[in-house]
Amino acid sequence: MEFFSDEALAIVVPILVYWVYSGMYMALGQSMDKYKLHPRKEEDSKNLVSKRDVVMGVLLQQLVQAAVAAVVFTLTGDGSSSSTAQDMRGGSPSSFLKLSRQFAVAMAVLDGWQYAWHRYMHLNRFLYRHVHSWHHRLVVPYAFGAQYNHPAEGLLLDTLGGVLAFLASGMSPRASIFFFSLCTVKGVDDHCGLWLPGNVFHHYFWNNTAYHDVHHQLRGSRFNFSQPFFVTWDKVFGTHMPYVLEERPTAGGLQARPLMARATSSNGDED
Repeated sequence: MEFFSDEALAIVVPILVYWVYSGMYMALGQSMDKYKLHPRKEEDSKNLVSKRDVVMGVLLQQLVQAAVAAVVFTLTGDGSSSSTAQDMRGGSPSSFLKLSRQFAVAMAVLDGWQYAWHRYMHLNRFLYRHVHSWHHRLVVPYAFGAQYNHPAEGLLLDTLGGVLAFLASGMSPRASIFFFSLCTVKGVDDHCGLWLPGNVFHHYFWNNTAYHDVHHQLRGSRFNFSQPFFVTWDKVFGTHMPYVLEERPTAGGLQARPLMARATSSNGDED
């Protein structure tokens, strides 16, 4: 007998993963300062929103996310999750290939959706000023600020983007537990502000903590729009900002220094 349905777990687990995983990063504290991309004091001196407001903003987004997910599962529920669960437990090559294909489709859809809207929110002055600028109040990102957005942006980019990826891929609610938990971990990692040795995301994704940190810098805010997985669309549309990771000369730690000359020559814009 199952105490929780796959649909309930698909709603709750990614939210729990968000707070547990970001909490682990925050608990590392000063022991990880040599791996930080910004001095710790800049979290307060440069950021334009308090950590309390960030927590409240994230909780609001997650509440809306949970409500929308419940509606989607109610409208699309067809009892297919039990058969998918059997396939996943069986571990057959065909079920693994099917799940891999679904994840690949979902990742491609989510990347395309978020790149398009993310870039447009930077190009449209009204949307940037009144909506997307909320996220850029975190000039120095940190782990539990990953999902801090204006409610409209949280609904449009993250929640509706996730719905589209779920529907387009044809994955089951049980499969979505793992996919959206992966998305959550990846998003937190991209905003954690730490370049830790051995981090698997840094080895397998060019779109990583340093890549997204460049976007949050004032000089790089017109580049590196791709999220959460690949840098494909930045490469295609000339908004890719290369960078070099180096030791910070004065305050210690590391820094992702944008290579502006190469970026502007390929993009044709000056920042």
